[in-house]
Amino acid sequence: MREFTLSDIPDQSGKTAIVTGANTGIGYEIARHLAMKGARVVLACRDEDKARDAIAEIAADAPDASLDFLALDLADLDSVARAAQQAKEEERIDLLVNNAGVMMPPLGHATAGTELQFAVNHLGHFALAAQLVDKLAENGGGRVVVQSSIAHKSGNIDFDNLDASKYYARSPFYSQSKLANLLFALELDRRLRAAGSPVASIACHPGVAATELTRHIGFAALFTPVMKIVLNTPEQGAIPALQAATDPEAQGGDYYGPRGLLEARGNTSGRAYATRRARDEALAKKLWERSEELTGIDFRI
Repeated sequence: MREFTLSDIPDQSGKTAIVTGANTGIGYEIARHLAMKGARVVLACRDEDKARDAIAEIAADAPDASLDFLALDLADLDSVARAAQQAKEEERIDLLVNNAGVMMPPLGHATAGTELQFAVNHLGHFALAAQLVDKLAENGGGRVVVQSSIAHKSGNIDFDNLDASKYYARSPFYSQSKLANLLFALELDRRLRAAGSPVASIACHPGVAATELTRHIGFAALFTPVMKIVLNTPEQGAIPALQAATDPEAQGGDYYGPRGLLEARGNTSGRAYATRRARDEALAKKLWERSEELTGIDFRI
C-alpha cells in the first residue's frame, strides 16, 4: 500500500470538520492540518481557555482559516447533547473526528455510573456520533473517524464490570475502552452500509506518541522524554486520522495506523491490524445495544 504523508492531504476548502480533544496533542495537529488545507474546523473541547489558545496558535499557521470552539464534555451526556445541537447549526458537517480521550486515570465514574475511560473514550463519542450522523449525511456523505489504539489488542469488554465495582486496573480498562472504539467504528460502518447511508465510518490509531495523554502514568516524567526521541511526535501520530478523514481512497470500515515498530511508530500510515475480537460482529452488536442502554440513546441509521 502506498504511503500517506501530510503533503497528501487534499484541499479541504468548503468542508467543515469537528475534532474532539483538539486543544492539545494529536487532536491539535489534526485540527491544524485540516485548517491549513482550507477546512472550517470546530474544536470540540472541555476547556474553553485552552481551546481558544489552540485556535490562536492554529490561526498563526492558517491566517485565513475559519476556526471555532464547541463546548463538549464527553463525560456528561447533557453536555454532549448541547454540543450536538449547536453543531447541527453549522451549514454542513463533513468530518466528525472522535479523537479525545483519557488514559489510565485514577478510578472515576461518569455516564450511567460506568468507569471513566469507558464513559469518555467510548460512550461520549457514541452519543455524539448518534446525534450527528444525519447531519453528516446531508451533503452527499461525510466521515466519522474514530481514534482507537494498539492497546485494543489486549482489550476485552467485561460487561459485568463496566462500573469497576468488582475491580479496577488502569491499563486493562484503557484497553477495554480502545477495543470499544474499534468495535464501534466497524459496527457503525456495517450499519451505515446496510442502511444505504452515504456516511463512512473509518477507524485509526496513532501508534504511540508523546502527548499529554500519558500524564496519569506514574513514570510519565521519565517515559515522555524517551517517547519524544524514539516514538511518534503528535504531528506524526495525527497522520492516520488525517488519512482516514481526507484520503480519497479511504473507505468505510478501513483502519489506519503506523506500520513501524509493532505499529507503535512511523511517519506513514496504512491498513492497521485489528484483532479477531475487534472484528467480532456479535460482540460489536452486544456493545452497541449496551451503549444504547447506558446512554439512553436509540442510535438508528
